[in-house]
Amino acid sequence: SVLFLSQIPTNAAGLIECRCHPFWSQKYCPSHENDNTARCCSCERLESRNARYVALGDGRSLCLECLESAVMDTGDCQPLYHAIRDFYEGMNMRIDQQIPILLVERRALNEAIIGEKNGFHHMPETRGLCLSEEQTVTTILRRPRIGENQLVGMRTYPQKLIRRCDVTAILVLYGLPRLLTGAILAHELMHGWLRLKGYRNLSPEVEEGICQVLSYMWLEAEVMPGFVNKPSTSTASSSSSSSSKKGRTSAVEKKLGEFFLHQIAYDASPAYGGGFRAANAAVKKYGLASTLHHIRLTGSFPI
Repeated sequence: SVLFLSQIPTNAAGLIECRCHPFWSQKYCPSHENDNTARCCSCERLESRNARYVALGDGRSLCLECLESAVMDTGDCQPLYHAIRDFYEGMNMRIDQQIPILLVERRALNEAIIGEKNGFHHMPETRGLCLSEEQTVTTILRRPRIGENQLVGMRTYPQKLIRRCDVTAILVLYGLPRLLTGAILAHELMHGWLRLKGYRNLSPEVEEGICQVLSYMWLEAEVMPGFVNKPSTSTASSSSSSSSKKGRTSAVEKKLGEFFLHQIAYDASPAYGGGFRAANAAVKKYGLASTLHHIRLTGSFPI
């Protein structure tokens, strides 16, 4: 799609200068990066004149395509969470502990990060957190309604989290589409799995990298039902996904899923991007179980 291309003014050299999104190929004037034009917090596309975005109330905006499948409250998230736990079980990575999953606002997530003692590596815009400390977290109890280009009527509740094991809860930012919410959940659940299985003192590259691999694998299973990444799932007895249970993923949602896969694969950060590529290479070569065993023994990926 083309954004404002016919209205882009020429520069000093008399040429039209525009930027282009690497995945969506959306063209836009460079000035829109700094003039408060809304950018979807999920898919990164800029708001155009014929497609107004919805303000989430915390500085984030959501396009209507992402809003269509947005997960808005803690209750909304439970079926997705259970489907991802089933996915883990299908990978022979069953999690017996009942870890609470809470959908939260941006401020509550940031406050929880501050309360974590070992939260030493997070992305600039953190969208999920695997908690290990006891905290009181404000969770979203009732989904907001859509008013005039903004959400209204949200009901929140301060929930006291009790530490019963090495993982207290998983927090996920509210208002993101189902596939992105699920990808974040799959990532954070892997942090939980590693802690519960006794993996300690891993470098950011190793821990975030292997967590991104699980996120990527779940997305692949959702976007391409029937797709089996055999080297990655060589130890899996079955790989169930929520999309196979609820029917086919829509074309719009499938394209979003492909974008989220692209984001993981081409992330430029050392921990999340470099870590993912190293972890993925190891999993493709040796399988997930052998890679995890090697990480347990050495704290590094097999080469």
